[in-house]
Amino acid sequence: MDPNLLYWKAEGQSFLRRLKIWVNLLNPTLLLSSDPEIQKAHSLLGSGEKLNEKDEAALTISLSSVHPDSGAALPLIFRPPAFLPISGPLVVASLLPHSTVKPALFWQFLLQSYSAGFNYANRNSSSEQHQGYNISLKQLLLITGTVSYTTCAGALPQIFINRLGLRSSAVQTFFRSILPIPLSATLAFFNVLTVRSEESETGIQVFDHNGNPVGMSKAAGEKAVWETALSRAALFGMTAAVPNLLVLLMKRVRPFQRNSLLVAPLRHISTALVLGLMIPVSFSLFPQLGTIKREQLEEELQAAAIGRHLFYHRGL
Repeated sequence: MDPNLLYWKAEGQSFLRRLKIWVNLLNPTLLLSSDPEIQKAHSLLGSGEKLNEKDEAALTISLSSVHPDSGAALPLIFRPPAFLPISGPLVVASLLPHSTVKPALFWQFLLQSYSAGFNYANRNSSSEQHQGYNISLKQLLLITGTVSYTTCAGALPQIFINRLGLRSSAVQTFFRSILPIPLSATLAFFNVLTVRSEESETGIQVFDHNGNPVGMSKAAGEKAVWETALSRAALFGMTAAVPNLLVLLMKRVRPFQRNSLLVAPLRHISTALVLGLMIPVSFSLFPQLGTIKREQLEEELQAAAIGRHLFYHRGL
């Protein structure tokens, strides 16, 4: 089992502990680490030696930059510390009340493309180790289709408003402030579910309590994908809900009624703030090293498994 996963097994089984770890791992300054520094940090973590205070920095670098299945450094823009700096402006722009369809499609395309890339880069790739890590044509088509579908679906509120010529204030409020909430959550869920669907089809590696590989399990793969999809739905659903509902509420307050220019800064700041707070929370909802009961595994794995529970890398 990879040293990163061993750390998550030892330290990441409670929500509050995971939250504390993720707050540290999401520090954008970790993106400044070079590849030699990352590999050195990962090697130190795998040495099995007791870490001192100085080595805690190496631990943080390894956990935030190395893929637990391959042991290789993640692409810079798809590392967890890069998620907020890159997705933040895209989420804010995609939730804006656009005047035409084109900018809505443009920002949705950028957001959904980045989300698909992040989901793919941080997937469980244990089934691909014997094949190499080159993306297959099937996976490329799947990602392209996911981005295309979610881009169009994400722009639906603006498409309805423009194409149907909706002018009613109540109807526009529904399409601009209410509909994006379940829509954002659904598209985030769908993005993870489709981009990482191969894990449910081919299975992922499961380990016993001692960290020894037991075999490839489709049941564990499906569980890992669903947990990650639910966490991403919570992230984007809450990020859409709080600012939109807050703006609706503030529009009834006299200062905002007198000066409508206050609404835009409120929307931008609240969206960025909620996203920043929800990222570590959503990443912490489920353990990175998930558990699955022995009886939930395939029959051939149940015979080879030792203990009541087995472990798997959930991905991110």
